[in-house]
Formats: sequence, C-alpha cells, structure tokens
Amino acid sequence: MASPLAKISALLPDLAPWRSSPDFRLLWVQGLVTYFSSAMAMIALPLQIKEMTGSPLAVGAMGAVELVPLVVFGLYGGALADAVDRRKVILATEAGLGVIALILLVNALLPEPLLWPLYVVAAGVSALAGLQRPALDSLLARIVPHEQQTAAAALNSLRWQIGSIAGPALAGLVVAYAGHAPAYGVTIAGFAASVLLCLRLSPAPPAHDAEKPSLRGIAEGARYAWSRPVLLGTYAIDLAAMFFAFPNTIFPFLADELDADWSLGLMYAAGSVGSLAIGLTSGWTSKVRRHGLLVAGGAAGWGLAIAAAGWFGNIWLVLLCLAFAGAGDMLSGLGRATIWNQTIPEELRGRLAGIEVLSYSVGPQLGQVRAGAMAGWTGTRAAVWTGGVACVASVGLLCLALPKLLTYDSETDEDSLRRKAQQEAAR
Repeated sequence: MASPLAKISALLPDLAPWRSSPDFRLLWVQGLVTYFSSAMAMIALPLQIKEMTGSPLAVGAMGAVELVPLVVFGLYGGALADAVDRRKVILATEAGLGVIALILLVNALLPEPLLWPLYVVAAGVSALAGLQRPALDSLLARIVPHEQQTAAAALNSLRWQIGSIAGPALAGLVVAYAGHAPAYGVTIAGFAASVLLCLRLSPAPPAHDAEKPSLRGIAEGARYAWSRPVLLGTYAIDLAAMFFAFPNTIFPFLADELDADWSLGLMYAAGSVGSLAIGLTSGWTSKVRRHGLLVAGGAAGWGLAIAAAGWFGNIWLVLLCLAFAGAGDMLSGLGRATIWNQTIPEELRGRLAGIEVLSYSVGPQLGQVRAGAMAGWTGTRAAVWTGGVACVASVGLLCLALPKLLTYDSETDEDSLRRKAQQEAAR
C-alpha cells in the first residue's frame, strides 16, 4: 500500500520535460514572462475602451476586429512554421508585439487618448499571434519526447496560469491607481525580455523537402484534419465551448451589476486559479490514455460552471464558479494538446497548429462578440448563464456526432503509434 507521501508525490506535476529538454526550459521561462506582461495589457485595453465608451458592445467589438487577422495569419502562420526556421518566426513576432505595445503606451500618454488606435492594435496583436502560435506549438512536439507530451502540456498550462493570475490581479490595481500607461509599460518590458530569451533557443529548421507556404499546403493540412474524427472533435468542442461560454469581455459590466467594482481583477484571475489547482496536482494526467474523455468532460464542466456564475448574485459564489470553470478548461486543454502532439505527423505539424490556433482563438473572439451583443439585449447575467447552458448542450451533441473522440486511446490509436515511431526515428 502506497504511503501518504507517495500519494502526494504522484499528484505533483511531472517534471520530466523540464529535465530532458533545455529548449523546453527556455520556452517555459519565456512564456511565463510573456504571459505575465500580456495579461497587463489584456486587462488595460478593454477597460480603457469601457471608460471611453461605456458600451458593452464597443468592448465586445474587439473580438470582431481581431477575427479576420487571426483566421488569415493563423492559417498562413501554420504553413510558415512548416517551411522556415520556427525560432526565427518566434523571435520576429515577439519583437513585433513589443512594438505594438509601445503604440498603446504612446496613445495612453496623449492628453486625450484616441479610440480607433485601440482597435487597430487589437487587430495587429491578433495577426502577430496568428503567425507565432503555430511555430510555438509545433516546436513543442519536436523538442519533447512522445511519452512526455501530457506532462509538457500540464507544465505549459501551469506556467500560463501563474502569469495570468498574477498579471490580471496586479493589472487591476495598476490601472486603478496608476492608469493605463504603466500597465502598457510593463507589457513592453516583458516582450523585450522575451526576445532576449528566445535568442538562446536552438535553431528549428524545416525538413529538407519542405514546400514554401501556399494555399495548396494549407489545404493539405485542412484535408488531413477533416479526415481524422478525433482531431475534428477536439477542434469542434473547443470552438463551441469558447463561442457560447467565454464572457470575459463583459466582466467589467458584471462587476458593476454585482456592485463589486473591486472584484474585476479577481474575476479575470479566478479561472486561472482553478486551472492552477489542476496544474499543481497534474501528476496523474501523465498516466491517462483516454484523452478524448478529458476534452469532452472538461468542456462540459466549463459550461456548467459558467452557467452557475451567471445565475448566482453573490460575488464570492461567482468567483468560485469561475475557478471551477478554469479547472474544467484546463482538463480539456490537456486532452487537446496531448492528442495533437501525439498524433499529427511532423511534416504537417505547423499547418495543423495553424488550425489549432483557430480552434482555440477564433472561439473566444466570436465569444466576445456574442457576449457583448447578448449583454446589451438580455442583460449581463443572462448573457453569461445562457451561454453556459448552450455550451453543455453543444458538447453533448458533438460527442454523439463524433464518438471516436471518446474512444481515443493513446496506446492503441494508429496515428499515435505512427507519430511515436516517427519521433523515435528522428532522434
């Protein structure tokens, strides 16, 4: 019988990727810096639009202006990641994001800040993120061994949660007491540090026979994804969950309605607290084989918790529900990342990572628009709880339509075994 200490140790995060890959360690630290500094701007930007317009629709419109650049550059970024050195893509986009943060700072320092540059910046950030994420995500599948992919996903999520908890909580205080400009200044400093860290990454050149980015190459990746029901299920469930149950953009109005303006930073951070709790006890996930169950169960739990957050009128219960939502999202994300990195061939990894960017980014952008429009029509709390209910219903329907997702087993799935053999041959 295992001792209590052994049981506790089994729950702790699996550090195997950290020990086995120097590049993973560099990316982990770089990501922590970037997430922390980006969270400052993530809070300051919608809050600045709210203060300038007083309109939930104007805040939600951020999602609309970000959508097209994300789709176009996300797909192109996936093809680019398969065709050029992924390290160079990451470096160039990190530097570009730092320049965009500088524009936000300059605008905030004007005697009367302008509204339109905020939307232009939102579109620019979306474009650069679309270019960068496929390179980052596809690099992980190369530098971490096949059997450590779930552990790597858990460690990456843990890193993100640390940054997104500290960032929003501090940003709320910084914006409230010092204004938007200092928050944007922290963002600039974070991207500068990130570039210095990325310079130390090993080169990640493409395969010798890699084709130049093209529509034909993008279409090839899309055909592969469409032909794999398991992959298709991960994309569809994530899109549905984020579209129906991503109310973050109307948190400033929810805080007003609950007479708890002081809680805005905590609202943004609460989901990350729940995710962090899962990340800190994620050791057991390295032994999971049925990752499709994690995807569906986590997404359904996310929807239920968001529905409860919209229903309750007590701020502390709302924060608790948002924390539970974050835990569900974390579990679903671990399942998705593992399936992607364990099944997709290396020669298609960048292009499929571009599709993944759309699945977990387009949903939130559309979700912002949906939440803002619904809040203006039905009220803020109704917009939140109805979205949560719709999320749960859509997850159930998608599981019925794509049953292979629920039966996925990493030790018997043909694509998983093929990818494992491919990675071992490349060592």
